[in-house]
Amino acid sequence: MLTVGLVALLLFHASRGTPTSSFVVRSQLSTPPHGFVLHKSHSFTALPDELVQLTLALPQINAGGLHAALLDVSDPASENYGRHLTREAVSRYIAPSSDSLQAVTDWLRSSGIQWTASSPTNDMITVKIPLHQANLLLMADYHIYRHETTNTTMLRTLSYSLPAHLNEHVSFVYPSTQFIPPIRGAGPSVVINVGEQEMLKREKDVPASCSQIITPSCLQSLYNIPTAPARALSNNLYISGFGGQMTNPTDLKNFMDQYRPDVSNDGVKVDVVTVNNGPTDGVGTSEASLDVQYSVGLATNVPTTFLSVGGTSNSILISDLLDEATYLLGQDVPPLVLSSSYVFLETPDLQQIGGRLCDMYAALGARGTSVIFASGDGGVAGGLYDDAEDPARCMGGRFGPTFPSTCPYVTSVGATRGINPEVAAPFSSGGFSNIFKRPSYQNAAVSQYLDSDSLGNTYTGMYNSGGRAYPDVSAHGVDYFVVTAGKNTLSAGTSASAPTFASIIALLNDRLLSAGRSPLGFLNPRLYSMGSAGFIDITSGSNPGCSTDGFPADVGWDPVTGLGTPNFDELLVGITGSAVTKNAQNGAVRDGAGLAHILVLPLVLVLSTNAMSFLL
Repeated sequence: MLTVGLVALLLFHASRGTPTSSFVVRSQLSTPPHGFVLHKSHSFTALPDELVQLTLALPQINAGGLHAALLDVSDPASENYGRHLTREAVSRYIAPSSDSLQAVTDWLRSSGIQWTASSPTNDMITVKIPLHQANLLLMADYHIYRHETTNTTMLRTLSYSLPAHLNEHVSFVYPSTQFIPPIRGAGPSVVINVGEQEMLKREKDVPASCSQIITPSCLQSLYNIPTAPARALSNNLYISGFGGQMTNPTDLKNFMDQYRPDVSNDGVKVDVVTVNNGPTDGVGTSEASLDVQYSVGLATNVPTTFLSVGGTSNSILISDLLDEATYLLGQDVPPLVLSSSYVFLETPDLQQIGGRLCDMYAALGARGTSVIFASGDGGVAGGLYDDAEDPARCMGGRFGPTFPSTCPYVTSVGATRGINPEVAAPFSSGGFSNIFKRPSYQNAAVSQYLDSDSLGNTYTGMYNSGGRAYPDVSAHGVDYFVVTAGKNTLSAGTSASAPTFASIIALLNDRLLSAGRSPLGFLNPRLYSMGSAGFIDITSGSNPGCSTDGFPADVGWDPVTGLGTPNFDELLVGITGSAVTKNAQNGAVRDGAGLAHILVLPLVLVLSTNAMSFLL
């Protein structure tokens, strides 16, 4: 049934002599998805003259070639292992064709619309136009909708169309029909204030005390993480911050004074870089404090940067991740490790925009960045721990995968608990993508699990066995001691596990760079080729959700803890083997012609995601 708004648009186009058959419907919904409602408050009515920012994504000229090039430099069996690509070489894969760019920009100019490039390679362009013009341009009917769980408002339409001659030249328009559940205010799944008398004594009784409170020394003992300062000046670790999250230097100093007094003042600092007007200072918040304190506390003396990404509300939208990835790809020297503690549900609406984001992470990996994400805290239901039994998470009797963990070109980190022994944390999200196919590098490990007696036919039809499986690895994720806004707190979640694993990768990169070798870059082909070597296999526990016991942990890879928890010493032995020794010496990188150049790349980036309000 046509709305009054769409009828008016059809009449308008008819009056201009533009046959409506020249337009192709690109996306159409009969009603808003579950959890979204039309905002009925007059104070939230979208005004016709209100400016709207639209992003048009153009098809990349050779995304498949980028994926192949990434695997070529990331597979230890390849002669090109470690020979990461230059910015220019990557751009040749992800730029749009000249025909697409010309067709779209000509269309915009004919409508009197100015455009700007919102990505370094012009594969995404942005326009700012009045709402009434956006409706006419796209034959859309934009309104403000509210996400009930987070109370986030966003401008969306139930359908949009494009001129037929542009159908092959535009991948998607954002925002349009993407009703992607936002993330409420960022933070670990559990934050508990602890009194002074409950605080852990620094090193006197580490083994016993670690069963109650986790500190850097506990993790160093668990995973053989070295305490010696990193030496490579080109090394780095980036931490993502969204939704107004902020680290505080006083909180960091108090934390380090208690648990890493051996680190000099020069090693107790974090650079803050702002993207899209993100905050640069303020009171410490829970997620940022956790991520920064354990990155600095574990990756001793590795230069650390907090990437503060601004948004349009106190929630986090998928567009915030786009902003961050766009910024990083625009840098001459991208980070070497990126770790993020933010998680979205993998809904059907993520097919297009999630696919583009995944390609952006592939581009970062091809340039030498290890992109690391928390797997989520809702078990097989995905998302956050307190929403694990939300019926919306398990609609249709299927488990809820999380994104970006389901992207094949990031490393997903689950969580464990306990010390002797470590077991799977029940909140650790894991499972199988409904959008992305299982990559070849994990075929053997995942097939072994799917064929095991412990799973059998359990949950048949509730997950996509051919989808990208996650998490890839895990780390302890319970009872982390954190100083937040001057208070002593305990935090839990895969948002604790991700920066812990990222810190280990940053220290491994330091050893490689100090020896004149290239950084690790995209990790997964190397990790899966090592199998159990370098990891402590976690074989007990499960990740319940959706009124089930969830997937059971098992010998080898499993969709609760991945390959297991890291052992730094064994990983170092496996990673400094012949493939690293004989290839890509001195940090050489390839250009599109296969020529080697010397390029020093940054090493680690830590990410986190959430949502916002009247968002685009």
